[in-house]
Amino acid sequence: MSSQVTVLAGGVGAARFLRGLFELVDQSDVTVIANTGDDSVFHGLYISPDIDTVVYTTAGAIDPERGWGLADESWRAMEALQRYEGSGAVTWFNLGDRDLATHLWRTGRLADGHSLTEVTAELAASWGLRYRLLPVTNDTLRTVVGTDEGDLAFQEYFVRHRHGIPVTSVRFDGAETARAGAGVIAAIADAQHVVIAPSNPLVSIGPLLAVNGVGQALRTARERCTAISPIVAGAALKGPADRMLAELGHEANVVGVARLYAPYICTLIIDSADADRADEVRACGVDVIVTDTIMSRPGVGVSLAKAALLAEP
Repeated sequence: MSSQVTVLAGGVGAARFLRGLFELVDQSDVTVIANTGDDSVFHGLYISPDIDTVVYTTAGAIDPERGWGLADESWRAMEALQRYEGSGAVTWFNLGDRDLATHLWRTGRLADGHSLTEVTAELAASWGLRYRLLPVTNDTLRTVVGTDEGDLAFQEYFVRHRHGIPVTSVRFDGAETARAGAGVIAAIADAQHVVIAPSNPLVSIGPLLAVNGVGQALRTARERCTAISPIVAGAALKGPADRMLAELGHEANVVGVARLYAPYICTLIIDSADADRADEVRACGVDVIVTDTIMSRPGVGVSLAKAALLAEP
């Protein structure tokens, strides 16, 4: 099975979907547009969590238990950093020793004047990957989570507070002026299939849609666009998507996902556990495919990718 496929990706769920997709489609026929709203600077290093999770997972190097970082990692640098914790060192955001090499290298390349698009292409190539990996923008884009304790950068909310405090708002600083990265709009316009991977619709896909031109490109490509719900039977398989949806006034189920994505997609793939909600999804103006979507089960990633490629407008 061969086609030109563009995938809009957050982190873990998207990366697992891509592994299944590459069983069906040659990597060279796939473009991945990655979220950069989570990007941060720690210890003077530029960190791109979603980009790195996609790279490490599709390269077969991810830590399978944590779902982020590298397998067989050591933590000597973080242990040594604790000596300086009283002087402002950030120790709640862990970076493994080998993972640090990626961030050191990327920070240096950016400092030398290369764009994030160029550096991300070099990163993917260095890991032997043949698909095209594009950051959604080269400009500053930062997800900020509003809480009763004040505004938090996404990593503070997600890691430092373990996404355990209620959310009152989400905004994307820089989105009003951010330009789509090189190749992003064309990748959506030219693809035979556009897939929104199973990622948090608010803070993984939301930043992509907020970048100038990206949302409009998806609206134009709507009849070729399929999304996979990250919510199964009213719960997120990983992360706080279900709680965030409810806290921000959306239905924390596949119907809520369908309403958010309806302007951009013609088909939503939902899990068999939500088959009884299919008519409600259709009432949102979206076609439905019902199948297994929990990719921890053997073979589900491949069958899920096949369903996305067979979706018809």
